[in-house]
Amino acid sequence: MTPEQIDQFYARLAEAMPNPRSELEFHNPYTLLVAVVLSAQSTDAGVNRATRGLFAVADSPGRMLALGEDGLKRHISSIGLYNNKARNIIALSRILVDHHGGEVPHSRADLEALPGVGRKTANVVLNVAFGEPVIAVDTHAFRVANRTGLAPGETPLEVEQKLDQITPARWKHDAHHWLILHGRYVCKARRPECPRCVVRELCAFPAKTTTAELAAEG
Repeated sequence: MTPEQIDQFYARLAEAMPNPRSELEFHNPYTLLVAVVLSAQSTDAGVNRATRGLFAVADSPGRMLALGEDGLKRHISSIGLYNNKARNIIALSRILVDHHGGEVPHSRADLEALPGVGRKTANVVLNVAFGEPVIAVDTHAFRVANRTGLAPGETPLEVEQKLDQITPARWKHDAHHWLILHGRYVCKARRPECPRCVVRELCAFPAKTTTAELAAEG
């Protein structure tokens, strides 16, 4: 896409979704961090169902440590990979208490040093909790960037780096929210809903679906 097309791409998404937000429920930077760790290979809706009760009793590293790994598991047993996630959450909570005064660090290096926290999770926390103009690339953002031709790449990191280079500054803070939500609800993996896509004229995807095709699927 040309710079003008890229700007128009984001402008259309912004008009369709003027106030994009993470669909994970959280109360503070710590609960956001925990929710994002739990969301790996799980749906936001499933995580939210589990964390409503969890965050009522453990909304800080200290309270999470008091709950303990077994107590945490009882709250998150409906989430995939919950044993490993519980172990990581207790471990990262201990590090936050021992080395960061119980606060979530405002540093990519410190975030990525926490158990269970990779680049995408760190980017979400930096963006959502601290307002940094960084772009988190999940499966939805990766698909949209590649399928539309906005920022094609072989890996999430390559796509992130391209998005960082080509996304105009005025759109960068909300960019990953627009890409994720567009991928989740319109540019779906199996069958994109191209007829209602606001960026379809800018999209390079050659096999766009038609209204008739979607109707035939029911």
